[in-house]
Amino acid sequence: MKRRSILKHSLALATAASLPRMSLAMASPADDFDYILTAETGRENLLGDAPTDILGFNGQFPAPVLRVKQGKRLRLRFDNKLEQASTIHWHGIRIDNAMDGVPMLSQKPVEPGESFVYDFVCPDAGTFWYHPHIHSIRQLGMGMVGALIVEEPDAPPYHEVIIGLKDWRLKPDGSYLPLSIPREAFRDGTLGTVNTVNGQQRPVIDVPAGAALRLRILNMDNTRVFRPEVSGHETRILALDGSPVIPHRPFELTPLGAGMRMDLAMYAPDRVGEEIPVYDKKGRFGVELCRLRVVENTRHTAPKTLPNLPANPIATPDLDKAEILRFVFEWQGALSPTRADGAVDHSFWLINRRAWDGGEGHHSLPEPLAKLTLGRSYIAELHNATPHQHPIHLHGLIFTVLSSNKRSIIPYHSDTILLEKNERARIAFVADNPGDWMFHCHVIEHMKTGLMGYISIS
Repeated sequence: MKRRSILKHSLALATAASLPRMSLAMASPADDFDYILTAETGRENLLGDAPTDILGFNGQFPAPVLRVKQGKRLRLRFDNKLEQASTIHWHGIRIDNAMDGVPMLSQKPVEPGESFVYDFVCPDAGTFWYHPHIHSIRQLGMGMVGALIVEEPDAPPYHEVIIGLKDWRLKPDGSYLPLSIPREAFRDGTLGTVNTVNGQQRPVIDVPAGAALRLRILNMDNTRVFRPEVSGHETRILALDGSPVIPHRPFELTPLGAGMRMDLAMYAPDRVGEEIPVYDKKGRFGVELCRLRVVENTRHTAPKTLPNLPANPIATPDLDKAEILRFVFEWQGALSPTRADGAVDHSFWLINRRAWDGGEGHHSLPEPLAKLTLGRSYIAELHNATPHQHPIHLHGLIFTVLSSNKRSIIPYHSDTILLEKNERARIAFVADNPGDWMFHCHVIEHMKTGLMGYISIS
């Protein structure tokens, strides 16, 4: 729900315990918000004929698409009506640390019945998304994901199409299969059984004839790697993970790990009624995700050439003076510890021989993986020493992907890099955003079973 109105009643907020560098942002009766998001239960017909209970922002799926202009402030109240704590993390946004949505690292968890005010400036234009960062397997798996679009001040003349990819683990009656299976968490992760685009199976999306299209493709799934491809039509890669690719370049099949995004540009055909399939490419074949259906164009005049996106204000690292960091992502076969109540705390993955031991709510924080100096340039050497893919995501910063031993790299900006099995890659960044920033695999089960840590910038 979007509103610019004065609230008439004060919020019922629990008083936050005093913690260093974090507080529960309080809303007063006179506060004015761009959006109000409520975490609550709902029902959706994801299978078409059998309703499914979901957890949703405003009780719905898809969640509201949030929009803000680049460089402008987004002010949002988050109300938690669930029976467990939640937060909102703003994936890919270079944000003030206190607004990052990571429990105990940047804020207290928002407990049932509490509210939190997120208030931050969006410095970069692009395709981003939002989701909780606590109880993530359940909350993301049951629908708490949404798109955040930061618009360029002078937007290029594209017709926008949002393609939000998410799997669901459902039985034929609409009820859930187990969201996580330990033997799968130990491998690539527990895959969904039902593919959806914007909450529908193989939807048909109308596009105006002859228009220049900007396809914003978001992988908001817990696990799956998608390889989206527009069949039979020339497309260009406009942006990767929210950062413009300048100049835009010809499409090549680009795997999108969990959390990753890609913007594609193309011209819609002129013939009304034509349908263009979008596939998840699997080897020689593909699974149809959705179709673009050409309809009459009454508004959009296409440019003669597909325009580039303007660059975002990303600091350029000094590679000659950069300090080298090394991170090794490993697989451990040790027995998982059993708690006194008989429950098992599965721990399958390591970063630099350490598994995350901060607990679900991060109540006991380990030492950071690295302590960095504000303003200094760094090159991080990443080694995936496992036989499984890992989309590695860094909060609060944008990095430049420099090289890989598995593929040819034209350097590009990103916030997430998909490491193939046994891949070694190099990324570089300027540590220009102070705070403690999560650094983890975005396969949610991998994150929850050890493949998570944080870096500290001061």
